[in-house]
Amino acid sequence: MSERLEDIAVAMVADGKGILAADESSGTIKKRFDAIGVESTADNRRDYREMLFRATDAMQNHISGVILYDETIRQKAADGTPLVELIKATGAIPGIKVDKGAKPLAGFPGDTVTEGLDGLRERLAEYYELGARFAKWRAVIDINVGANVPSATTIAANCHALARYAALCQEAKIVPIVEPEVLMDGAHDIDTCYEVTKATLQKLYSELHAARVVLEGSILKPNMVIAGKKSGKASSPEEVAEKTIRAFRETVPVAVPGIAFLSGGQSDEEATANLNAINAIGPHPWKLTFSYGRALQAAPQKAWSGKAENVAAGQRAFAHRARMNGLAAAGRWQADLEKAA
Repeated sequence: MSERLEDIAVAMVADGKGILAADESSGTIKKRFDAIGVESTADNRRDYREMLFRATDAMQNHISGVILYDETIRQKAADGTPLVELIKATGAIPGIKVDKGAKPLAGFPGDTVTEGLDGLRERLAEYYELGARFAKWRAVIDINVGANVPSATTIAANCHALARYAALCQEAKIVPIVEPEVLMDGAHDIDTCYEVTKATLQKLYSELHAARVVLEGSILKPNMVIAGKKSGKASSPEEVAEKTIRAFRETVPVAVPGIAFLSGGQSDEEATANLNAINAIGPHPWKLTFSYGRALQAAPQKAWSGKAENVAAGQRAFAHRARMNGLAAAGRWQADLEKAA
């Protein structure tokens, strides 16, 4: 495969394919495993991810890339094959999460800033040698209207960090996924989410331009514009699609080859339905696909439940979710559902 950043970025948003976010931290994967009654050991984590990466149907047909965690990019499968090689054998591209997490922003209660720039140049060089060809950095923008969160300061600090990270990635011949996540946890309505998302993306692309990041060799991983979970208001897929695309058309340059949405706490089907609605109102100047973690993995985790005899069932559940999201990335999910009915 081509090593050009622009070619890798295009491959990451190939038709009908999206990105598997398998970069859960040790703490997050422990919570997921606790829910299915599985002890979170290095071997169990390895066995679970090996199950996903060996799901040939899903990986070859619907997954363009896999975001890994530091532990996972170094692990070998039970037969000694590096997990990175399993991913590459399916035609998917290995990637790596490189941020060190969101920490409270001093002086701004309720706001956070993502850390991890110190030593990043050296870490990226090592990850490149381990096989990573793209990376991910997540900024977290919370909304609490009553507390004046987010502040302009947190948006600026996070976007500046994303730009510095992206420039370092491209220097290391690694495609940066820039992820400014406006959280859907609050009590805000969809219009507030739209305004905060728009302000964040405007600042992000101003900072990326200032840092001389080549947009053609980058991918955006944003939230969808959606009402907060505590608002008591459900956003219809059509409303999510209309407001999300409006925000993007006002902020995201057409030089960006693709936008891979995070699921952000949506249910499996909600994430698929909203992605489908967004693509159904196209065409759009960018490829619009998925970069889902829980929305791709909840069903296979439950089906697997840590038992070797359930590996095939886990792989079938993964293949189904991957296929549904592949259809949604083409705007064909609803039509296929109606045809099946």
